[in-house]
Amino acid sequence: MTDIKPKIGIEIHGYLTTKEKLFCRCSADYKNADANLNTCPVCTGQPGSKPMAPNIEALKKCIAISLMLDCRINPKILWQRKHYDWPDLPKGYQNTLSGAYSIPVAETGKFNDIIIRECHLEEDPAKWDPETGKVDYNRCGVPLIEIVTEPDFSSSKQARQWLNQLLVLLSYIKAVDKDAGIKADVNVSVKVNNKQGERVEIKNLNSVYEIEKAIDFEILRQSGLLERNEKVLRETRTYNDGEKSTTAMRSKEESEDYRFIPDPDLPTIDIQKKLIDEIKKSLPESPNSKIQRFISDYNIDENASKVLASNLELAQFFDDVAKDTNPKLAASWVATELLRILNWNKKELNEVDINSKHFVELLQLIDKKEITELAAKKMLNDFIPKSFSPLSKLKKVAIIDDKEELMNICNEVIKKFPKAVSDYKKGEGKALFFLMGEVMRATQKRADSSMTKNILAKLLK
Repeated sequence: MTDIKPKIGIEIHGYLTTKEKLFCRCSADYKNADANLNTCPVCTGQPGSKPMAPNIEALKKCIAISLMLDCRINPKILWQRKHYDWPDLPKGYQNTLSGAYSIPVAETGKFNDIIIRECHLEEDPAKWDPETGKVDYNRCGVPLIEIVTEPDFSSSKQARQWLNQLLVLLSYIKAVDKDAGIKADVNVSVKVNNKQGERVEIKNLNSVYEIEKAIDFEILRQSGLLERNEKVLRETRTYNDGEKSTTAMRSKEESEDYRFIPDPDLPTIDIQKKLIDEIKKSLPESPNSKIQRFISDYNIDENASKVLASNLELAQFFDDVAKDTNPKLAASWVATELLRILNWNKKELNEVDINSKHFVELLQLIDKKEITELAAKKMLNDFIPKSFSPLSKLKKVAIIDDKEELMNICNEVIKKFPKAVSDYKKGEGKALFFLMGEVMRATQKRADSSMTKNILAKLLK
């Protein structure tokens, strides 16, 4: 029996949400500007240009992310020059806090059982199209954070789940541009029985989906080579989504190939404990902490808690609502019905104006059985784009639980649909639900469902 043991590490790059680039005051908006508009002598590497002091906002956001990942912040950091010769890097080197002699912003963290080796800052290269040869330098110098894990993953599924949880965590502090997505490099090595293969790096993966598929293919490819007693080369590969496979790019570079040296134009940065403490105080409760608190404080199940904690605004909205109404009812309606109308309208919660007090009123009317759930769902649909007080429209949506009134409505429905009555008497139980639906239609979803069902059943006998 073949024993396959993969070891997988991931280097995740995220675009930090800053207005300016890392070493100049050019706009960091590379997505909405004309090509090469947001550039200057510094970010285009013109002779004689010198970098400005590093963007303090980028450093603060890197520290915030590192603290959320339980990393130790280094008190001194030193910029390095990472040399390589590509058209997307006009200086001929990249300024980074990684490398052979570097001190990263933070080290030795842990997130959901995966060890974080380091978090560091670096500048992004330009956008180069190798087919046309054109280069857009708007992106050159935009601040990136790189989060490097230890090779603690053992499957693509584990990596996918962890990355999705990481993206939720990052969204809580709004430090990374979620619209820009992530870029990742993945390192995979495989041990088959007692044969250990070399580490292979897959570069420039642009989504969690690509990361998962690239890992799957590499495990299959490398294990196949080892089973045939062939050598797994230490190399850098690229992923082809059309073929769902990886292809060789070049032999794997070592740190010596990049000729790392300290940058003489950039000073050592001292990170004061006071700054770290200030950033730590400003951090939100983590998603994992919210999940556990929702379970313990509100006695709701883990699945609902995970849905509620998957978005910071949603979690805060639920907290506001649950304080003033039945928490389990609130969890169900926020995690299911509120998300339903948001998804239907293709909106995020922060893009609409829904007052938590109006939502509480709606749930209290349901809880007191003053309106039906169907009527409440219909009213909730009208909360987009701006909510209103459900009490102001109670007369129009109040539940009908007057027996005589419902009896008259049910009789009218029975007269109107004789075929359904006949089908029910022949033993077709679904005919009863059809008739109930017609009663709901006639009452604009205001009829008490339990009372309606009992009345229909008696009348049909």
